Amino acid sequence: MKNLFLGIYLGFLSLGCTSQAQEASPIVGTWQLVSGTTIKDKDTTLTDYTKGQEMIKIITPTHFSFLRHDLNHGKDSTATYSAGGGRVKIEGNQYKEYLDYFNVREWEGGEFEFDFQVKNDTLIIQGIEKVEKLGVNHINIEKYIKVK
Repeated sequence: MKNLFLGIYLGFLSLGCTSQAQEASPIVGTWQLVSGTTIKDKDTTLTDYTKGQEMIKIITPTHFSFLRHDLNHGKDSTATYSAGGGRVKIEGNQYKEYLDYFNVREWEGGEFEFDFQVKNDTLIIQGIEKVEKLGVNHINIEKYIKVK
């Protein structure tokens, strides 16, 4: 019986150590999207997310979520709203999103791997977004600023 309790204790202890190691990752936090670049074949598109809209991404050691909306409260042709989230796996400078929820339902179930770097209050993630059923296959580079 003592061995059973010792095993359970050690199991919880190891889970706590893993969680603490992930929490130490500099990617954990709340980030505001500043710009995004998509590269498909020879076409490059740059989007400035500071004009007319806002987006934040919240990253924890186990999950992520994002929220984006226009700044005109949906009252003109710039109306936009998107939200999604799911599980994450963070290892070193690798960040993997498992998109469990998204208001564009065809993206749900997607798995997206990114490399990331954090310098001071800036986060840059880069990876391939591929959703075969939608014909999506491009490089995505996003730049964020830490929300204080």
